[in-house]
Amino acid sequence: MRFSRAFIRTVKETPKDAVLISHKYLLRGGFISAQSAGIYDFMPLGKRVLDKIRAVVKEELDRAGCEEVSLGFVTPADFWRESGRFFKYGKELLRFKDRKEGEFVLGPTHEEAMVNLVRGRVSSYKQLPLNLYQINLKFRDEARPRFGLMRGREFLMKDGYSFHDSREDMLREFRLMEETYKRIFRRIGIDFKVVEADSGAIGGSGSKEFMALADAGEDTILCCEKCEYGANVEAAKRVKPDYQPFEANFAGEIDTPNITAIGDLAAFLKVPEYKTIKAVAKKALFDDGEKIAIFYIRGCDDLEETKALNAIGANELTDASADELARLGIAAGFIGLNLKIEGVLIVVDSELENESGMITGANRQDKHIVVSVESGAHTFADLIAVKSGDRCPVCGAALKSRSGIEIGHIFQLGERYSKPLNAVFLDENGKTKPFVMGTYGIGVSRLIAAAIEANGDEKGCVWNKAIAPYLVDIIVSSAKDEAQTALGERLYSRLIHDGIDTILDDRAVGFGVKMNDFELIGFPYAVIAGRLAAEGKAEIVERKSGERLTLEIDRVIDWIKENG
Repeated sequence: MRFSRAFIRTVKETPKDAVLISHKYLLRGGFISAQSAGIYDFMPLGKRVLDKIRAVVKEELDRAGCEEVSLGFVTPADFWRESGRFFKYGKELLRFKDRKEGEFVLGPTHEEAMVNLVRGRVSSYKQLPLNLYQINLKFRDEARPRFGLMRGREFLMKDGYSFHDSREDMLREFRLMEETYKRIFRRIGIDFKVVEADSGAIGGSGSKEFMALADAGEDTILCCEKCEYGANVEAAKRVKPDYQPFEANFAGEIDTPNITAIGDLAAFLKVPEYKTIKAVAKKALFDDGEKIAIFYIRGCDDLEETKALNAIGANELTDASADELARLGIAAGFIGLNLKIEGVLIVVDSELENESGMITGANRQDKHIVVSVESGAHTFADLIAVKSGDRCPVCGAALKSRSGIEIGHIFQLGERYSKPLNAVFLDENGKTKPFVMGTYGIGVSRLIAAAIEANGDEKGCVWNKAIAPYLVDIIVSSAKDEAQTALGERLYSRLIHDGIDTILDDRAVGFGVKMNDFELIGFPYAVIAGRLAAEGKAEIVERKSGERLTLEIDRVIDWIKENG
């Protein structure tokens, strides 16, 4: 491709709404164009990167024995009703009716559609296992689409689904997909961490996320400094801290006038915060209505809302107002552990079980009380947000908080979709059983942004050679210089002949403009036909390191082949 004929439009100005470097460079470098909020067109450079990432994903999946299909972008709503997700998925699921009043959704994920494809066509255990995947458009009606390709509404995603006759075989495939994903991300050149994760709206008994390590990541992950343990904060666990013994020198009700904050309470009573119990009141939204839920955690901890959500099986949690609590007879700021009001959900953090001498609200205005947390008297669940410095649940070493970008997620679905959708097979004894399933996703278009966040610098993109739009950018320093033009053309012809992705910058613009575009777009190598062209020499510039090397033309070709 010749730069003078290519549809590449770079700009100097940073778009006002772009915050992350990936968003800035993708727009400035002419990779994408914003069509509307969260919806982007891929221009030729962006499409080349997207296709190369797609090719890596497909090659590794096919090598692992997966088969590619293509499902409809539009899915009948009845499938989602069968699975129970039509309302549970929330407002991100775009629902609409056609001219015949038939209800459909724009698929944000395709568990239901893939189960429908398989049910009735696979009837025997002899036809299992099966792993089908697609690399297709998805749509999620994000409330606040932002950060370019990082959180868009329309995106390209690889979603795969495996079908098995046993949980053991599903776990085998789950481990195979984990290793396959690792190969994919290593080839793309992203530093990543595999972490335990919450299964969210997808469901299932367990899941793992693949997180690109980058300062701009929206997710917080906890990584052990000594072993391989890592987890999203939504699923992270810890060793229970060793709190120093402390006995309060008071009993019964305690006067605490206008003291509602834990820090103020601990200071007033001269006790450590870990001897207090914090009550967090939420309004829980379910398919059939809403309820008030109270979550009790140690005063020095914070509530992890996804854990709280899972503990009661709600669709969403919002803050409960003081007025809403008052209507139920609940004194905000003085909520006690022994609260018993019909319809109010109570969950206590597991680390509080069997603790004694704990200070909690007395369920009366301006009163607190000392209590013991008796085992069996409450519903217990893991509720706390693990933080940096807490101890690893595997080896006991310190956990470190890092930012990450979710680029892949794999799930152990079990019978979560096959059972309600009546997708069954006959086992070796002739008995009817639902498929045991796994599902495996990769954010293909998001990987473009993640690669820039992980590897970009102050000048622009720095692409890994496997996914760069072109490997080599031949820059003719002066289009008016015959020797430079001739050398550039000669290099271009030979590299193209040898099958090396090459673009020739033959534009009649200044050398500085060409170098700025080389750095912004992020081609791995520039080959400059400049002042030594008459001697048959060119200069190689490596984008990542900035290192420069001058070689004769034949040696330039060999060097590119050796290092490309």
